[in-house]
Amino acid sequence: MSSSSTQVLGIVGSLRQASLHRRLLAAAQKLAPTGMTIDQAEIDAIPIYNADVQAAEMPPAVVRLGEQIASSDAVLIVSPEYNYSFPGVLKNAIDWVSRLPDQPLADKPIAIMGGSPGPLGGSRMQYQLRQVFIFLDAKVMARPEVMIPMLGDKFDASGNLADQMTADFVVAQLNALAAWTQRLKT
Repeated sequence: MSSSSTQVLGIVGSLRQASLHRRLLAAAQKLAPTGMTIDQAEIDAIPIYNADVQAAEMPPAVVRLGEQIASSDAVLIVSPEYNYSFPGVLKNAIDWVSRLPDQPLADKPIAIMGGSPGPLGGSRMQYQLRQVFIFLDAKVMARPEVMIPMLGDKFDASGNLADQMTADFVVAQLNALAAWTQRLKT
């Protein structure tokens, strides 16, 4: 891998196949700067965290996610806001991964983007998620933030991102993530 390439793992905090946040990640994949690739992790097969299950054997879906995180240069979280916070399915995936040997989120560059159907654009989700990543010693990028209000209005009938201002925010964050990741590598 060249020093200018950036392998990003995208994690969507929604399990719904037609979710707006899956569409947002797809838009980010298309808008990624030259040299950046964004793969998508699936978290739907991860069981609810249970220490008894962990003691017996780490679930294969958790091991796979941990390997994907470890082999990526950075992580992009694309998540909705549920009840003023981030979704339980995302918290569950993070809780599991944090229990892997050589916890893969430590020192990992992370960017967060999301939106909501309302006017705050998922801001509360992002601030709470940042607290979790601070505890895990991840390197969460502070700016630019991508908090998209009225997210459903930003896509066309085919599910493509159609709002130029939103696309510009996504591009700015992806460019900053590439630069942030390269700085942290050196």
